[in-house]
Amino acid sequence: MSETQLFEGAGDEEMRRPLMEKVVAISFIVSVLATIGLGVTYWVGGQPQVEGGFLFLALGGIGVGIVSWGKYLVPQGPYVQERHEMKSAPEDIDAMHASLSRGLGQVGRRKFLLRLLGGAVGVFGLINLFPFLRSLGPVPGKSLFVTNWKHGSELVTSDGRVVLASDLEVGGVMTVFPKGFEGEPTNAIDQVILVRAADYNLVTRPGRETWGPQGYLAYSKVCTHAGCPVGLYQELTQQLLCPCHQSLFDVLTGATNVFGPAPRPLPQLPLYIDSSGVLRSQSGFNEPIGPGFWERGA
Repeated sequence: MSETQLFEGAGDEEMRRPLMEKVVAISFIVSVLATIGLGVTYWVGGQPQVEGGFLFLALGGIGVGIVSWGKYLVPQGPYVQERHEMKSAPEDIDAMHASLSRGLGQVGRRKFLLRLLGGAVGVFGLINLFPFLRSLGPVPGKSLFVTNWKHGSELVTSDGRVVLASDLEVGGVMTVFPKGFEGEPTNAIDQVILVRAADYNLVTRPGRETWGPQGYLAYSKVCTHAGCPVGLYQELTQQLLCPCHQSLFDVLTGATNVFGPAPRPLPQLPLYIDSSGVLRSQSGFNEPIGPGFWERGA
Protein backbone atom coordinates (compact mmCIF):
# COMPACT_ATOMS: atom_id res chain seq x y z
CA MET A 1 0.00 0.00 0.00
CA SER A 2 1.41 3.36 -0.98
CA GLU A 3 1.52 6.36 1.29
CA THR A 4 -1.12 8.03 -0.86
CA GLN A 5 -3.52 5.08 -0.43
CA LEU A 6 -2.77 4.94 3.28
CA PHE A 7 -3.73 8.53 3.90
CA GLU A 8 -6.68 8.33 1.53
CA GLY A 9 -8.01 5.42 3.64
CA ALA A 10 -7.40 7.42 6.77
CA GLY A 11 -9.31 10.30 5.21
CA ASP A 12 -12.32 8.08 4.52
CA GLU A 13 -12.25 6.92 8.12
CA GLU A 14 -12.12 10.52 9.32
CA MET A 15 -15.24 11.32 7.29
CA ARG A 16 -17.09 8.26 8.57
CA ARG A 17 -16.03 8.54 12.22
CA PRO A 18 -18.38 11.40 13.35
CA LEU A 19 -21.38 9.54 11.95
CA MET A 20 -20.44 6.30 13.73
CA GLU A 21 -19.80 8.17 16.98
CA LYS A 22 -23.37 9.44 16.77
CA VAL A 23 -24.62 5.91 16.10
CA VAL A 24 -22.76 4.60 19.15
CA ALA A 25 -23.96 7.47 21.34
CA ILE A 26 -27.58 7.03 20.21
CA SER A 27 -27.37 3.26 20.87
CA PHE A 28 -26.22 3.81 24.46
CA ILE A 29 -28.84 6.53 25.04
CA VAL A 30 -31.58 4.22 23.73
CA SER A 31 -30.35 1.51 26.09
CA VAL A 32 -30.48 3.87 29.09
CA LEU A 33 -34.00 5.09 28.23
CA ALA A 34 -35.26 1.55 27.59
CA THR A 35 -33.82 0.36 30.91
CA ILE A 36 -35.58 3.20 32.73
CA GLY A 37 -38.80 2.27 30.93
CA LEU A 38 -38.32 -1.36 31.97
CA GLY A 39 -37.85 -0.34 35.58
CA VAL A 40 -40.93 1.91 35.62
CA THR A 41 -43.10 -0.74 33.97
CA TYR A 42 -41.94 -3.40 36.42
CA TRP A 43 -42.40 -1.11 39.43
CA VAL A 44 -46.02 -0.19 38.63
CA GLY A 45 -47.15 -3.78 38.23
CA GLY A 46 -45.53 -5.11 35.07
CA GLN A 47 -46.75 -6.16 31.63
CA PRO A 48 -44.77 -9.02 30.04
CA GLN A 49 -44.94 -7.83 26.41
CA VAL A 50 -43.92 -4.26 27.26
CA GLU A 51 -41.15 -5.46 29.58
CA GLY A 52 -39.87 -7.78 26.85
CA GLY A 53 -39.71 -4.91 24.35
CA PHE A 54 -37.85 -2.66 26.77
CA LEU A 55 -35.42 -5.48 27.64
CA PHE A 56 -34.73 -6.04 23.92
CA LEU A 57 -33.97 -2.36 23.39
CA ALA A 58 -31.83 -2.13 26.55
CA LEU A 59 -29.61 -5.07 25.67
CA GLY A 60 -29.73 -4.38 21.93
CA GLY A 61 -28.61 -0.78 22.45
CA ILE A 62 -25.57 -1.87 24.43
CA GLY A 63 -24.77 -4.57 21.87
CA VAL A 64 -25.10 -2.32 18.81
CA GLY A 65 -23.04 0.39 20.48
CA ILE A 66 -20.18 -1.90 21.44
CA VAL A 67 -20.09 -3.66 18.05
CA SER A 68 -20.19 -0.38 16.14
CA TRP A 69 -17.46 1.04 18.34
CA GLY A 70 -15.21 -1.94 17.71
CA LYS A 71 -15.88 -2.06 13.98
CA TYR A 72 -15.73 1.59 13.02
CA LEU A 73 -14.00 3.59 15.76
CA VAL A 74 -11.09 1.31 16.60
CA PRO A 75 -8.18 1.18 14.07
CA GLN A 76 -8.65 -1.93 11.99
CA GLY A 77 -5.32 -2.41 10.22
CA PRO A 78 -3.11 -3.96 9.36
CA TYR A 79 -1.48 -0.93 7.76
CA VAL A 80 1.72 -1.56 5.81
CA GLN A 81 3.93 1.26 4.67
CA GLU A 82 6.84 0.70 2.32
CA ARG A 83 10.13 2.12 3.55
CA HIS A 84 13.18 2.98 1.49
CA GLU A 85 15.14 4.92 4.03
CA MET A 86 14.89 5.42 7.77
CA LYS A 87 14.93 9.18 7.62
CA SER A 88 11.44 10.66 7.41
CA ALA A 89 10.65 13.30 4.89
CA PRO A 90 9.37 16.63 6.23
CA GLU A 91 5.91 15.98 4.78
CA ASP A 92 5.81 12.61 6.62
CA ILE A 93 6.67 14.31 9.88
CA ASP A 94 3.90 16.86 9.29
CA ALA A 95 1.48 14.04 8.53
CA MET A 96 2.42 12.28 11.79
CA HIS A 97 1.86 15.47 13.76
CA ALA A 98 -1.54 15.89 12.12
CA SER A 99 -2.39 12.27 12.92
CA LEU A 100 -1.45 12.73 16.59
CA SER A 101 -3.58 15.85 16.75
CA ARG A 102 -6.54 13.91 15.37
CA GLY A 103 -5.91 11.19 17.97
CA LEU A 104 -6.03 13.67 20.80
CA GLY A 105 -9.39 14.91 19.55
CA GLN A 106 -10.67 11.35 19.27
CA VAL A 107 -9.64 10.61 22.86
CA GLY A 108 -11.67 13.59 24.02
CA ARG A 109 -14.71 12.43 22.07
CA ARG A 110 -14.28 8.81 23.27
CA LYS A 111 -14.54 9.92 26.90
CA PHE A 112 -18.10 10.98 26.20
CA LEU A 113 -18.85 7.59 24.62
CA LEU A 114 -17.21 5.81 27.55
CA ARG A 115 -19.43 7.73 29.95
CA LEU A 116 -22.49 6.75 27.92
CA LEU A 117 -21.39 3.10 27.91
CA GLY A 118 -20.82 3.21 31.67
CA GLY A 119 -24.22 4.82 32.16
CA ALA A 120 -26.01 2.22 30.02
CA VAL A 121 -24.33 -0.71 31.80
CA GLY A 122 -24.72 0.92 35.23
CA VAL A 123 -28.44 1.65 34.82
CA PHE A 124 -29.07 -1.87 33.51
CA GLY A 125 -27.18 -3.31 36.50
CA LEU A 126 -29.20 -1.13 38.87
CA ILE A 127 -32.47 -2.36 37.41
CA ASN A 128 -31.55 -5.90 38.46
CA LEU A 129 -32.00 -4.81 42.07
CA PHE A 130 -35.70 -4.12 41.47
CA PRO A 131 -36.85 -7.72 42.17
CA PHE A 132 -35.28 -7.43 45.63
CA LEU A 133 -36.92 -4.04 46.23
CA ARG A 134 -40.31 -4.76 44.70
CA SER A 135 -41.12 -8.46 44.40
CA LEU A 136 -39.96 -9.86 47.71
CA GLY A 137 -42.50 -7.80 49.64
CA PRO A 138 -42.10 -6.10 53.00
CA VAL A 139 -39.75 -7.31 55.69
CA PRO A 140 -41.75 -9.74 57.87
CA GLY A 141 -40.47 -8.33 61.18
CA LYS A 142 -42.35 -9.96 64.07
CA SER A 143 -45.34 -10.94 61.92
CA LEU A 144 -44.17 -14.58 61.88
CA PHE A 145 -44.36 -14.70 65.66
CA VAL A 146 -47.25 -12.40 66.59
CA THR A 147 -50.83 -12.60 65.29
CA ASN A 148 -53.67 -10.09 65.48
CA TRP A 149 -55.44 -12.10 68.18
CA LYS A 150 -55.59 -10.36 71.55
CA HIS A 151 -57.73 -10.24 74.67
CA GLY A 152 -61.38 -9.72 73.76
CA SER A 153 -61.03 -10.27 70.00
CA GLU A 154 -64.36 -11.32 68.52
CA LEU A 155 -64.37 -14.41 66.33
CA VAL A 156 -65.72 -13.59 62.86
CA THR A 157 -66.15 -15.49 59.61
CA SER A 158 -64.38 -14.53 56.39
CA ASP A 159 -67.30 -12.23 55.48
CA GLY A 160 -67.08 -10.40 58.83
CA ARG A 161 -70.03 -12.07 60.57
CA VAL A 162 -69.61 -12.38 64.35
CA VAL A 163 -69.66 -15.99 65.61
CA LEU A 164 -72.14 -16.79 68.39
CA ALA A 165 -72.06 -19.72 70.78
CA SER A 166 -75.26 -20.99 69.18
CA ASP A 167 -73.89 -21.10 65.63
CA LEU A 168 -72.38 -24.60 65.68
CA GLU A 169 -73.90 -27.92 66.62
CA VAL A 170 -71.70 -30.58 68.18
CA GLY A 171 -69.41 -31.83 65.41
CA GLY A 172 -69.55 -28.52 63.52
CA VAL A 173 -66.47 -26.70 62.27
CA MET A 174 -65.66 -23.35 60.64
CA THR A 175 -62.70 -21.08 59.86
CA VAL A 176 -62.63 -17.83 61.84
CA PHE A 177 -60.51 -14.69 62.13
CA PRO A 178 -60.10 -11.87 64.64
CA LYS A 179 -62.64 -9.07 64.10
CA GLY A 180 -61.27 -6.45 61.77
CA PHE A 181 -60.07 -9.05 59.24
CA GLU A 182 -62.61 -8.21 56.54
CA GLY A 183 -61.32 -5.43 54.31
CA GLU A 184 -58.22 -4.78 56.41
CA PRO A 185 -54.65 -6.04 56.16
CA THR A 186 -53.95 -9.06 58.35
CA ASN A 187 -51.52 -11.96 58.62
CA ALA A 188 -52.24 -15.31 56.99
CA ILE A 189 -51.29 -16.86 60.32
CA ASP A 190 -54.41 -15.31 61.94
CA GLN A 191 -56.71 -18.00 60.53
CA VAL A 192 -58.13 -20.37 63.14
CA ILE A 193 -60.19 -23.53 62.81
CA LEU A 194 -63.07 -23.56 65.29
CA VAL A 195 -64.50 -26.95 66.30
CA ARG A 196 -67.39 -27.75 68.63
CA ALA A 197 -66.39 -31.13 70.00
CA ALA A 198 -68.98 -31.30 72.80
CA ASP A 199 -71.75 -29.30 74.50
CA TYR A 200 -69.90 -28.91 77.80
CA ASN A 201 -66.66 -27.24 78.85
CA LEU A 202 -63.57 -29.09 77.63
CA VAL A 203 -60.09 -29.14 79.14
CA THR A 204 -57.44 -30.20 76.66
CA ARG A 205 -54.42 -29.87 78.98
CA PRO A 206 -53.63 -28.84 82.54
CA GLY A 207 -53.65 -25.07 82.75
CA ARG A 208 -56.28 -24.76 80.02
CA GLU A 209 -59.34 -25.29 82.21
CA THR A 210 -61.23 -22.30 80.77
CA TRP A 211 -60.09 -22.47 77.15
CA GLY A 212 -62.92 -24.65 75.76
CA PRO A 213 -66.27 -23.15 76.84
CA GLN A 214 -69.35 -25.19 75.85
CA GLY A 215 -67.15 -27.60 73.90
CA TYR A 216 -65.68 -24.95 71.56
CA LEU A 217 -62.00 -25.49 70.73
CA ALA A 218 -59.95 -23.18 68.52
CA TYR A 219 -56.61 -24.08 66.97
CA SER A 220 -54.30 -22.37 64.53
CA LYS A 221 -55.11 -23.49 61.01
CA VAL A 222 -51.45 -23.27 59.94
CA CYS A 223 -49.88 -26.72 60.06
CA THR A 224 -46.70 -26.98 62.13
CA HIS A 225 -45.07 -29.12 59.45
CA ALA A 226 -45.04 -27.08 56.22
CA GLY A 227 -47.57 -24.32 56.86
CA CYS A 228 -50.45 -25.84 54.88
CA PRO A 229 -54.01 -25.06 56.03
CA VAL A 230 -55.44 -27.68 58.36
CA GLY A 231 -58.97 -27.66 56.98
CA LEU A 232 -60.52 -31.11 57.52
CA TYR A 233 -62.24 -32.36 60.67
CA GLN A 234 -63.10 -36.01 61.27
CA GLU A 235 -66.01 -35.97 63.69
CA LEU A 236 -65.95 -39.68 64.57
CA THR A 237 -62.31 -39.66 65.67
CA GLN A 238 -62.34 -35.97 66.68
CA GLN A 239 -59.19 -35.30 64.73
CA LEU A 240 -58.03 -32.50 62.47
CA LEU A 241 -56.34 -33.51 59.21
CA CYS A 242 -53.81 -31.55 57.17
CA PRO A 243 -54.41 -32.65 53.54
CA CYS A 244 -50.88 -31.77 52.36
CA HIS A 245 -48.97 -34.49 54.18
CA GLN A 246 -51.73 -36.23 56.18
CA SER A 247 -50.76 -35.06 59.64
CA LEU A 248 -53.48 -35.86 62.19
CA PHE A 249 -54.13 -33.81 65.35
CA ASP A 250 -56.28 -34.89 68.30
CA VAL A 251 -58.51 -31.94 69.25
CA LEU A 252 -59.31 -33.31 72.73
CA THR A 253 -55.66 -33.40 73.83
CA GLY A 254 -54.58 -29.95 72.65
CA ALA A 255 -54.21 -30.89 68.95
CA THR A 256 -51.28 -33.20 69.63
CA ASN A 257 -49.93 -34.91 66.54
CA VAL A 258 -51.01 -38.57 66.33
CA PHE A 259 -49.88 -39.27 62.77
CA GLY A 260 -47.78 -37.71 60.04
CA PRO A 261 -44.71 -35.50 59.93
CA ALA A 262 -45.94 -32.51 61.96
CA PRO A 263 -43.40 -32.04 64.80
CA ARG A 264 -45.59 -30.03 67.21
CA PRO A 265 -49.23 -29.71 68.25
CA LEU A 266 -51.31 -26.94 66.71
CA PRO A 267 -51.26 -23.85 68.98
CA GLN A 268 -54.57 -23.49 70.83
CA LEU A 269 -56.42 -20.18 71.11
CA PRO A 270 -58.10 -19.67 74.51
CA LEU A 271 -61.80 -18.76 74.20
CA TYR A 272 -64.60 -17.35 76.32
CA ILE A 273 -68.25 -16.48 75.70
CA ASP A 274 -69.37 -12.98 76.66
CA SER A 275 -72.74 -11.98 78.10
CA SER A 276 -74.19 -11.56 74.59
CA GLY A 277 -73.22 -15.08 73.54
CA VAL A 278 -70.35 -13.90 71.31
CA LEU A 279 -67.25 -16.05 71.11
CA ARG A 280 -64.09 -14.11 71.98
CA SER A 281 -60.42 -14.90 72.56
CA GLN A 282 -59.02 -14.67 76.08
CA SER A 283 -55.66 -13.63 74.65
CA GLY A 284 -53.41 -14.27 71.68
CA PHE A 285 -51.56 -17.53 71.11
CA ASN A 286 -48.99 -18.37 73.77
CA GLU A 287 -46.55 -19.86 71.22
CA PRO A 288 -45.39 -19.10 67.64
CA ILE A 289 -47.59 -20.21 64.76
CA GLY A 290 -46.74 -22.57 61.91
CA PRO A 291 -43.54 -24.48 61.06
CA GLY A 292 -40.87 -24.30 63.76
CA PHE A 293 -38.21 -22.43 61.75
CA TRP A 294 -37.09 -20.66 64.95
CA GLU A 295 -36.11 -24.05 66.44
CA ARG A 296 -33.60 -24.84 63.68
CA GLY A 297 -29.91 -24.35 64.26
CA ALA A 298 -28.69 -20.83 63.65
